[in-house]
Amino acid sequence: MKYIYWTVMLSLFCFNIINAQKIKVINKTNLQPIENVSIFNKEKSKSTITDSKGEADISVFDKKEILFFQHPSFKDLSISYEKIETSDFKVNLSESIVHIGEIVISANKWEQNINEIPNKITSITIDETIFNNPQTSADLLKTSNEVFIQKSQLGGGSPMIRGFAANKVLLVVDGIRMNNVIFRSGNLQNVISIDPNIIEGTEIIFGPGSIIYGSDALGGVMDFHSKTPKFTTNGTQNIKFNSFVRYSSANNENTGHFDINLGYKKLAFVSSLTYSDYSDLKMGSHNNSEYVRIEYAVKYKDNDTIVQNSNKNIQRFTRYDQINFMQKVRFKPNNLIDINYIFHFSKTSDIPRYDRLIQYKDNQLKYIKWNYGTQKWQMHVLNLKYSKQTKLYDEIKISSAYQKNEESRISRKFGKTNQKNQIEKVDMVSLNLDFDKIIKEKNTIFYGTEGIYNYVNSSAYETYTDTNIQTAIGTRYPDGGTNYFSFASYINYKYNFSKNLIFNSGIRYSRIILNSSIDDTSFYHLPYDIIELNTGALNGSIGMVYKPNITQQYNLNISSGFRAPNLDDLAKVFDSEPGVIIVPNKELKPEYAYNIDVGSNYNFNNRIKFDLTVFYTILKDAMVRRDFQFNGQDSIEYDGEMSKVKAVVNAASANIYGGSFSCYSDITEKFSFKTNITYMKGEDDEGLPLRHVSPLFGSTHIMYNTTKLKIDIYSDYNGQITNKNLESSEQNKPYMYATDDNENPYSPSWLTFNIRTAYQVNSNTQINFGVENILDNRYRPYSSGICAPGRNFIVTLRVII
Repeated sequence: MKYIYWTVMLSLFCFNIINAQKIKVINKTNLQPIENVSIFNKEKSKSTITDSKGEADISVFDKKEILFFQHPSFKDLSISYEKIETSDFKVNLSESIVHIGEIVISANKWEQNINEIPNKITSITIDETIFNNPQTSADLLKTSNEVFIQKSQLGGGSPMIRGFAANKVLLVVDGIRMNNVIFRSGNLQNVISIDPNIIEGTEIIFGPGSIIYGSDALGGVMDFHSKTPKFTTNGTQNIKFNSFVRYSSANNENTGHFDINLGYKKLAFVSSLTYSDYSDLKMGSHNNSEYVRIEYAVKYKDNDTIVQNSNKNIQRFTRYDQINFMQKVRFKPNNLIDINYIFHFSKTSDIPRYDRLIQYKDNQLKYIKWNYGTQKWQMHVLNLKYSKQTKLYDEIKISSAYQKNEESRISRKFGKTNQKNQIEKVDMVSLNLDFDKIIKEKNTIFYGTEGIYNYVNSSAYETYTDTNIQTAIGTRYPDGGTNYFSFASYINYKYNFSKNLIFNSGIRYSRIILNSSIDDTSFYHLPYDIIELNTGALNGSIGMVYKPNITQQYNLNISSGFRAPNLDDLAKVFDSEPGVIIVPNKELKPEYAYNIDVGSNYNFNNRIKFDLTVFYTILKDAMVRRDFQFNGQDSIEYDGEMSKVKAVVNAASANIYGGSFSCYSDITEKFSFKTNITYMKGEDDEGLPLRHVSPLFGSTHIMYNTTKLKIDIYSDYNGQITNKNLESSEQNKPYMYATDDNENPYSPSWLTFNIRTAYQVNSNTQINFGVENILDNRYRPYSSGICAPGRNFIVTLRVII
């Protein structure tokens, strides 16, 4: 009997091996395998899905059946089993510009179909990132065509979303908030610390995101997900290697990158390294002659000297370099537990702030040096996900993180020997507990709690270049150290009334405590030595998704958000513009945003899709810069000159409204079209324009896809902002703007024509070639202190094994 049993079992095993038939699904353009492709028959009674290698077992299907292939980023395909057999069980899918049924995480930290979320969310896939070839993560966000990017220097990029920027929008990396207590209200470049070349998905949630993410998410959330370590699926090591080298002519960029995945059954690793070196950026040669760099200041034989620029389109000085490293370790001992350790590291060289280097005073360049010093960021994350159905949760995520940030400012005025150095160091610890629970199929609850601690150390000194003598000077933030605590709890509820109607709501309470001490008040003669904040906020949201049929969807979302003053708002002492000094205001209160979104999209046979979203935001107790008095004076001497006193104060209110429109179309099997346009307007209670409300901007693309080749011909464009619509601090920066017919500064409109191509030599090698700003226009995006690249040739060689 035992002999007969083992004979039968062996026969069945051999039969299964013989009859098991694997299919491989491949991207027609780049020849790479496609994961998570759904394969099913006409009745949908049989189905399977491709793995990380693009493979799936289709032995369950009959040889006379028609198989259907479906993926959110690819065109649907139906093909007979017999034809698949004649194609050696390989199927090619064509990329689609019309993405249907995407899965996103940023709205509630859990995977969810975008069609069930009332918020406006835009995602950028890893394939789009690879094709678009962004130099930095700021440039990556720009490729969404729905986030406006401002730059004050080449090593910069400050995202603007719905009239908010800097510390009023939130950066999230692998589920951990990146914003710290010294994120400033002016434009900032911290987003470039994130390596775009290791990001496998980016999601942008528009509007207040305070229910899930707390303070700072007034304009929106930018959520970056780095590559996830992949396990083996067949018992052998899962090794995946990706590398590229890139050159860009406008700034002589030389970038090299590699990342490797090493996966076993229960243990997997991802390692990544990127190095970039950039020379001085060349602007365009046509239009807006005010922007040219006529001269620059250098130190020559111990003397400061003005040198005539041999090429007025070269923006001296803008060069810098950067290195990024990432390490992930993933351990999954069983189907219940998933543990991830993540380490990010970024370091830049000194980054010259170009807009300061082109300032004049008394017809002479004001600064010979104004650099952001080496910017360092490191983040350690330990994540645990536990999946088991209980009365309280189906899944629980525990995320603990430690971040260390270091930044500095180095400046010396022309003809002066004293060089200022201000150094800021921030240690940040966070702990998040997030739960989700499905109740009776139609009800889902997401809830959690968060704790954050920041410690800030601020120091400053002055070095005399002729004697090397070093003396203490006033710090940017209080020199006695700052402790910052944030505690919060939230709950979010989703109810599916039917497949056509979905209800979402949420509520969050946050508590913010800040204590900052000033050891030495002699530098600024402050009338106090302690700055404190203890405040809380209750926020909520309610939204509906209505899908009357498969071609239409309507969204309504009403939400509130808040931002508590951080250390940069409360206690900064810094010159923000020529002849102006920002001073502390210990009476500053939180600001609150109340927002309504109405959106609709129409999908015609998965070939044409229209998206329209309009919004209106009311900002109460808005934090804005206004004239102020310091010790009873409206002007004081700072850094050797009389400066007008300003401070961040609470305005009564501000209003921002606008909308965005998108159209995506797969015109034919090979040609696609997309366009995005965004318009907004905002002003405070005095009728004054808001600083971070961007001009009308958009992009239009015509794409061609065929076997091994992809071409994108596109145009980016911006509307103008007239002088009267410039915020007052921007009007005081004529060196950054063009001049209108009345010799007043304004931001002109601009348009560029561009082309990108990708050619897949074979399954392992890809060549990218592009030309940006083909007409070589000279322009500056609104509020930017540096001109955009002129005609720019980009070449990339990529190897994937």
